[in-house]
Amino acid sequence: MHPLPLARLRNVLAALLVGTATLAVTACGSSSPSDDSGPSGSRTITDAKGAKVKVPNYPRRVVTLSEPTLDGALSLGLRPIATTSGRGQGGVSSYLAKQARGITNVGVLGQPNIEHVAALKPDLILVDGTATQDGSVIDKLRHLAPTVYVSKTAADWRTAFEAEAAALNRQKEGAHLLDEFDRRVAEVRAALGANAGARISVVRWGGIGLPSVLMNELAVGRVLKDLGLTRPTSQDKTGPGHSVPISLENLQQIDGDWMFLGALGTGAVGGVAEGSADLKAAREALKNARETPGFTRLKAVRAGHVVPVDGSAWTSAGGPIAERVVVDDVARALGAAS
Repeated sequence: MHPLPLARLRNVLAALLVGTATLAVTACGSSSPSDDSGPSGSRTITDAKGAKVKVPNYPRRVVTLSEPTLDGALSLGLRPIATTSGRGQGGVSSYLAKQARGITNVGVLGQPNIEHVAALKPDLILVDGTATQDGSVIDKLRHLAPTVYVSKTAADWRTAFEAEAAALNRQKEGAHLLDEFDRRVAEVRAALGANAGARISVVRWGGIGLPSVLMNELAVGRVLKDLGLTRPTSQDKTGPGHSVPISLENLQQIDGDWMFLGALGTGAVGGVAEGSADLKAAREALKNARETPGFTRLKAVRAGHVVPVDGSAWTSAGGPIAERVVVDDVARALGAAS
């Protein structure tokens, strides 16, 4: 075989170099779906407001600006970099205190510190109707990072959780958690025995000395129904709000076969409330309730069926952790614990 002339060899090498360079440019400029599905890729979802939001496939710096979104993220094994205080508390809600210890606080519920959130450089922000319905706040958040409005006020907690799982690209994990929850509910329901179908009153005893009954907008109403339990007539409906104050003249409206009585503690200002703060508050509230005229004449009180509970979980808008607290409390009180 004769060697190629030098000039021709140079031409061949030049052609090969051009072809290689062309292939390299083509590969780097590819925008195929397979490239966008990787860890650094993104996808577009439609949130509860109907907005199309381009979110990272695997967000790592997530800010949750409500109790349910914090609950959902922690349930799914994702630790947010920041969140807001719980309702009426100086830190996150008591029932989440242990899991959320050390997470940065960026303001009170409904009033996040926008500058503080921006400084954290989130790659995804989760918010819902329990946190804010102010479009201007959401618009400001959307300028910082992809912001997903997970659910509207009073939405079914399971639907809201599934939407959050989708935003976090953890649908399989979410479905598994709900399956586990359903199994636990079925287990407790089957073990209720004489308490099957019992009438359950859920009461929040406020700092002003008057009770409020929790209506069906809250997740607890749906969970009690799943357990086959009933509600007093005054609570078995939707109301002007998720809880309705009851006057002392109408105290019988808080009665039932069983009464679960909660209260909200103040928590540690600027920090995280102790996990038992709201349970302690409920026990103190029960002491005060016993001094209220007519309270000790209620059926549930006379039967010894008043159960102090963590009000932050029982009055929550919902999430797998909160509703598991509810189910387990019912199981212990009604003799269905395993």
